[in-house]
Amino acid sequence: MPIEKLEAAVNRISEILGKVAAVLFLLLLLNVFFDVIMRYLFNDVSIGMQELEWHLYATIFLLGVPYTLLKDGHVRVDIIYERLGETRQAWIDLVGSLVLLLPFVLLVTWYGVGFTMESFELGERSGDPGGLPYRWIIKGMIPFAFFTIAISGVGLVLKSVNTLRTAGRRDQ
Repeated sequence: MPIEKLEAAVNRISEILGKVAAVLFLLLLLNVFFDVIMRYLFNDVSIGMQELEWHLYATIFLLGVPYTLLKDGHVRVDIIYERLGETRQAWIDLVGSLVLLLPFVLLVTWYGVGFTMESFELGERSGDPGGLPYRWIIKGMIPFAFFTIAISGVGLVLKSVNTLRTAGRRDQ
């Protein structure tokens, strides 16, 4: 499989996650709207609905990171980076991904699985009456999301390699 096709396949995963995050954002808006209506019109509060708000928000944030990485929206020192040529930017992205990004996200993924499994085995649930059960689901989003960030990081590595290969052909 040529490296360009592999990069495109990896990028499709990040695109899908971005779309999932967008749909979840709409669900979050509906949840908040429902919660406000119930609270102020009917004087009824649901702890479960309030907890669902932060579950959705956390999931949106976590699934949005791979999409942000794909779209070059992540934080970096743009004062220096944007003034560099395409080849130097590719080298920075390549080294940064291999040395900083991928080891960190794989470490969080590794330890996040144990964190989630412990929650599942304990049958952890909300401590509030009327709160959500199955706390392991939201905790499971951590290793899942960081794994998908790793996939997006591989996409960034492939993009950098493609850029360097293209620049190398232009220089010949």
